Amino acid sequence: MFINVLKRHRYICNVKYLILFFPLLFMSCKEQNNETNDQPIVEGPALKGKQSLADYADRMVRAKLGIQANEQFELKIYRAQLDADGIEDAIVTVNRLDFAMKEAMASANPAKRAELGYMGNFNYFFFFDGKLDMLSPPISIPSSPLLPLQVQFENISSPDYQDILIDFRIRNASYKDFYTVSNHTPRRIFQFKNFDGLGTKLTEAYHFQFGAGSYGVQKNIFVMEGQLETLPAGEDKNTFVPKIKPFEKIKFTFFYLEREAKYATKDSQ
Repeated sequence: MFINVLKRHRYICNVKYLILFFPLLFMSCKEQNNETNDQPIVEGPALKGKQSLADYADRMVRAKLGIQANEQFELKIYRAQLDADGIEDAIVTVNRLDFAMKEAMASANPAKRAELGYMGNFNYFFFFDGKLDMLSPPISIPSSPLLPLQVQFENISSPDYQDILIDFRIRNASYKDFYTVSNHTPRRIFQFKNFDGLGTKLTEAYHFQFGAGSYGVQKNIFVMEGQLETLPAGEDKNTFVPKIKPFEKIKFTFFYLEREAKYATKDSQ
């Protein structure tokens, strides 16, 4: 579940393992994440049928988020096979920057909201289940709507289907969420920073590699060190997308724990 307080890398230790726990920084906005545990998040009889996925997604997104006809928003569709049924699925992302800016203008301190990158629940994704022909309820990712969510796919949980990697921005830091689809439901299994401290003297940056799993078919995740590009003069630290120079140096190794249904690491290296 998303939690509304971001702390720097903090790991909850038990006798043997250090379970990854990266909550998200978040002003005073209240999260409305619809993540569930293992219960399906599909709902209602709203099937795509003979509509195109784009038309169906647009109609359902407007209905589920209460988007008015005059609101401008960005919708993108990313297609991949995301579970073991052999049928193509999709991730639909929604960015509501227009709504965020209008909401900020109506607030008591619009300048402060702008300074903080309009942080709030304005970036969403939906899972389209190809077999069920249905779209999930919205899953919010509290972040800055100045930059939309970025989606990639990787074979991590299985060689037969792909998992979902979503990048999002919180001011001058970027994070990556890892989701796997289980029982028709995207379930977050890992989160880590892409970078932090952009525009300051104290920066950190990472990239990711994957290898054979230590305890099962799920691949290990190797967090590799990197060097963050310097913020150019005149660029906004809340919106500039820096390059990361990768180093072949492992910072952390994470492995999947079946009993925890998430990734963990031993004592930090």
